Amino acid sequence: MKQGFSRAEEIIARAHLAMPDAFAQAILDKKWNDVATTVSFAQADVPCELAATDPALYQELRNNITRFYLRGGAALDLNKIRALAANSPALTP
Repeated sequence: MKQGFSRAEEIIARAHLAMPDAFAQAILDKKWNDVATTVSFAQADVPCELAATDPALYQELRNNITRFYLRGGAALDLNKIRALAANSPALTP
């Protein structure tokens, strides 16, 4: 899945989509870059070509993105999240 996401961003987004509790924790921890990446990844959707090349991954991502939207993901404003990410200080682990 290559739609302008780095490998690290894709890993974060896929993990958050697979584990909604981890995504909720990222919001609580104000990890706005990770939240923005996940929302952007979900909005980009899964490329149809993936259904032919890796059907299992395609189905997994489709299910996770559908669950993301059923849990209220459409209510998240990507522009506002990006503004929060731009204005928040960098967190060090």
